[in-house]
Amino acid sequence: MKSYGVIFVLYHPSEAFLRHLEKAAASGQNVVAIDNSPQPDLALYDVLQRQGCTVLHNANRGGLAGAYNRGAELLLERGCEVIFLLDQDSDIGDDFFAAMMQACEREPGEAFVLGPKIYEINLEKFMVVMPPGRRWPKPQKMREPTEGVYDTLFVISSGSAISAQAYRQLGAFREDFFIEYIDIEYGLRANTQGVPVRMNAAVTMRQTTGQIERHGRLFTTNHAAWRRYYGARNGVYTLRLYRAHWGLHWLGGLLALHQAFNVLLFEPQKLRKVLAIACGYVDGRRGRLGTFEDLHPRIAAFCKKEPARSGALAGAATVATEQTP
Repeated sequence: MKSYGVIFVLYHPSEAFLRHLEKAAASGQNVVAIDNSPQPDLALYDVLQRQGCTVLHNANRGGLAGAYNRGAELLLERGCEVIFLLDQDSDIGDDFFAAMMQACEREPGEAFVLGPKIYEINLEKFMVVMPPGRRWPKPQKMREPTEGVYDTLFVISSGSAISAQAYRQLGAFREDFFIEYIDIEYGLRANTQGVPVRMNAAVTMRQTTGQIERHGRLFTTNHAAWRRYYGARNGVYTLRLYRAHWGLHWLGGLLALHQAFNVLLFEPQKLRKVLAIACGYVDGRRGRLGTFEDLHPRIAAFCKKEPARSGALAGAATVATEQTP
C-alpha cells in the first residue's frame, strides 16, 4: 500500500469546517493543516497539534496555490507517495481515503492525478467529466456511475490525489494565479505532459462552491469582487495558454461574460464586481499575473470596499466573504 499524506487548507475556519478537518485527521496519516488566515490562531494550532496534525501558518502567501505547495513540500520530505488536497468546505465520508487509495493502487503508472465524484450541495448536482480531446469535449454526466475511473481534462483540487511522481514531473501549482483555475490549469498541464487525470466514480465528496443561489435554470455563487477578478483573468489566461493542445481558448471570454451577466441579474455590488471581471479579462488577454492588489492597487481597493452597513450585518458579510480559502 502506498503511503499518503493530506493537505488541509484553512481560512478563518468555522466550527463546521473544523469538523471536516477532524475527519481527515482521523485517518491517522500525515495531515498538514495550512492556515491561510492573515493572523495565526495559536489556541487553534495547539488543539490541532494535539489531534496529530502538523500546522503551518502560510498567511495566504501565494493564495490557495501557495498553501498546496507548502504542504506538498513537507509531505514529499516525509516520503509520502500520494498527496491528498482538501479545502475546509469539503465534506468526506469515513471511507474516503481507503477507497481513493484503492483506486490509486490500481493506476498503471507512477504519475497520476485522481479525483472523486463531486456532489455540489447547493446545486444538488454531480460535477460532470470533461473527456480529453482536441475538439470541444462532450460533458459526461456522473450521477449514475458508481464504479470505474473516467479520463477527464481536470478535476477540482479539493479531494484530489496527486502522486509524488506526478507532482515532481508537473511542478508546483501556479502561485501567480493565487486562487481560481489553479486546478484546471494543473489538469490541462498534466494532460499535455501525458500524466493521466481521472475521476473515481466509486467515491463521492460533498462540496460547496461559494454561497450559491439558484434562480430557475441559472445560479450565482455570490463571490466577492476580488475573487471575480481572478475567476475572469485566470480563466482567460489558462484556456489561451493551452490552445495548441485543447480547443478551449474561446471559452474564457464567454465565461467572463457569463459571470458579469449573472452579477448584473442577481448580485449586489454590481459595479465593483463587473469592474473586477472586466479588469480580469483584460489582464488575462495580456498575460498579466500576480495579485490583484499588486497589479491594480486602486481598483482592488475600490472592489474590496464594503458598503456601509449596521455593525451586525457588516460582521456577517465579512465572515461570509472570507470563509472560502
